[in-house]
Amino acid sequence: MIVEMRTYTIRVGGMPAFLRHYEQEALPIIRPILGNLLGYFTTDIGELNQVVHLWGYADMLDRATRRATLNANADWIAFTPKILPLIERMQNQILQPTAFSPIGKGAA
Repeated sequence: MIVEMRTYTIRVGGMPAFLRHYEQEALPIIRPILGNLLGYFTTDIGELNQVVHLWGYADMLDRATRRATLNANADWIAFTPKILPLIERMQNQILQPTAFSPIGKGAA
């Protein structure tokens, strides 16, 4: 299993609208496609106005396949203009759990 950690820095004052759009409109589109949402967080200490979400995939091929499906989805393409103006910066990392991690090898 791999974990994709996406961090979005949201424009000051834009967090309520971003979270509302994401919860009400984006999640119904992306959850069936991306599948394994491990967590969705906002920052409270440190750099503020950030959203961090974690998605689990079997491997990089699984991730690539699911992301390609999402990026070709007409509903997703129509939705993204609603949130893109609210995002100041995006960062993405792929994390590989250690063998002793609770979501280590064999977990999905």
